[in-house]
Amino acid sequence: MELSLFNILDILGTIAFAISGALSAMNRRLDPFGIFIIAFVTAIGGGTIRDVLIGNTPVTWMENIIYVYLIGLVTILAIVFRNKLFYLKKSLFLFDTIGLGVFTITGVETGIQNDLNPIISIALGAMTGTFGGVIRDILCNEIPVIFRKEIYATACLLGAFVYIILFDLGVDADIIYLTTSLIVIGIRLIVVKYHISLPSFYLSSNEKSE
Repeated sequence: MELSLFNILDILGTIAFAISGALSAMNRRLDPFGIFIIAFVTAIGGGTIRDVLIGNTPVTWMENIIYVYLIGLVTILAIVFRNKLFYLKKSLFLFDTIGLGVFTITGVETGIQNDLNPIISIALGAMTGTFGGVIRDILCNEIPVIFRKEIYATACLLGAFVYIILFDLGVDADIIYLTTSLIVIGIRLIVVKYHISLPSFYLSSNEKSE
């Protein structure tokens, strides 16, 4: 595998999401096999769905076994150093945010490389960034973050939109990668710190009874 900035960021996103998956599984007191499965699907879920949709098969992790080894190693390290990870407050949120930011750009870049419409590329970026977390939360019997009031997918969409603009302006690819991922990560950190969320809509008690 060529060690370009794009591939390095892809590996970083895989590591971050694998750790977030492992932490979620340990929070649910799953056994080691369960922890690995949750870590694995969290790390490769979004990218797998993206590759299947664009017809890129076998999907990335099947062609590069290094991803399987990497996720396995990260899972073992997460279990061994679980006390230190849990000691870091909001470590699950931190690793999930890093994975979100990095995988958003890999999704957009994949769409561009396949000559897809910019809107579709933005959608691929959001899907790549969020769907691994969606699968993780469903398997851990939680409401996925993307379906709550938190600004989650919106951060991906904004970052992906900036990516397209910078790409059209001819900005250097490495600068685009770093800028876009930092935008997504920055948005997530700010909205959580200041408790900024999207409005929620629900039926009142009277409306439910009608």
